[in-house]
Amino acid sequence: MSTDEQDRELAFVISDVARLLRTYADQQACRLGMNRAKWAVLSRLERSEGIRQNELADLLDLQPISLTRLLDGLCESGLIERRPDPDDRRAKRLYLTPAAHPVLAGLRSLSRELMANALCGLEPTRRASMLAGLSLVKCNLRNAIHQKQLVPEDVHD
Repeated sequence: MSTDEQDRELAFVISDVARLLRTYADQQACRLGMNRAKWAVLSRLERSEGIRQNELADLLDLQPISLTRLLDGLCESGLIERRPDPDDRRAKRLYLTPAAHPVLAGLRSLSRELMANALCGLEPTRRASMLAGLSLVKCNLRNAIHQKQLVPEDVHD
């Protein structure tokens, strides 16, 4: 297999793995009455409690209106709460409620199970190597996107 063919195959496999992982995560999240999107919101909030809604939308790569719907549902479920931002009266900051902690514990357990199934047969050293390689790819892509944004478009002499 040529390098070009191998690179193309790698792109397809990365895409397929991401899609399958999302599908599997959605299936597993249903066991706790969740979906992958709500799981992502709760997990990000656990790491960044007090974050503004717009910042969370950026982190999750969601449109603000889509995130608002997810947050509304999580508020109605009693898992998160919106509080006024002391520095900006138009903004809201997001916090987990005590009821969210057992749900997050269940999601962590599902995550361990999900990843154990996904990574079955891969030794820890190969896992570490994959993580390092994919982290570098992620960094390269972020840099490429950032560079594109810095270059003015349609510049003519």
